[in-house]
Amino acid sequence: MYSLAIDIGGTKFSMAVFDGDRMVRRESRATDRAGGKDWMLDQIALIGRGWQREFVLARCGIGFGGPVLFDQQKVALSTHVGGWSDFFLTRHVHRLFGVPTVMDNDANAGALGEGRHGAGAGADPLFYMTLSTGIGGGIVINGDIYRGADSYAGELGHMQIDPDGPDCLCGHHGCLERMCCGLWLERDHGLTARELMGDPAFVAAYVVKFARGLKNVIMLLNPARIVIGGGIANAGDKLFVPLRAELGRQMTAWSRARIDVQPASLGDDSVLYGALELSKTL
Repeated sequence: MYSLAIDIGGTKFSMAVFDGDRMVRRESRATDRAGGKDWMLDQIALIGRGWQREFVLARCGIGFGGPVLFDQQKVALSTHVGGWSDFFLTRHVHRLFGVPTVMDNDANAGALGEGRHGAGAGADPLFYMTLSTGIGGGIVINGDIYRGADSYAGELGHMQIDPDGPDCLCGHHGCLERMCCGLWLERDHGLTARELMGDPAFVAAYVVKFARGLKNVIMLLNPARIVIGGGIANAGDKLFVPLRAELGRQMTAWSRARIDVQPASLGDDSVLYGALELSKTL
């Protein structure tokens, strides 16, 4: 059975075809933020219809880079690309390709992907974090996504870590996303996150802020493992070695909660594999 998987992000979007659990086609392109929703939908249609000439697609799963109202299968909004608010994306994709379609936010999809195919396999509870243009989180308990009462569980990007910090796009200030995501790192420092992660002095200061957010996750959820995906996580040991050390320093002295923080093993494909897993529910 061929499944279509789509990962819609603020910096790039990716699509793949799976034969069972094996990826047989993949394409990724930079997101045209100025083009907004309509540009993205045109690109999805172009790539997907081309693949339909080769594969008989049976289903589709989507990981979307922003809050998703899962029970309504509706995009709530995107804080990085315009035009998505209250959009029924799955209905649109169903009309495009004629296959049943399901979506969740990209962090939840990434959590499923890493939990079933990657670095989170066997770890339960699992907390997955996407560290890229923005910051999001996904929680896996007993093998399934925990979404909360209103589909907003896991939104650690807007956990305040500095009450005196700068204004965030969400309307408040000092949020983890504002202090640590790729969008703001580039705006604040004039360098890409990849360039900044190559500077040990910068990383030493960065992980102090980043660890504050992860400490909150550990104290609240006590996950068996935290898996971090997204573009910034590709820095590898340059980020993870000082991050683990700083997190150890910040953890409450009497807590015996484990500190198991790992990079996503599926790299840029965590959300695609999660979208595949979502499609299996159809």
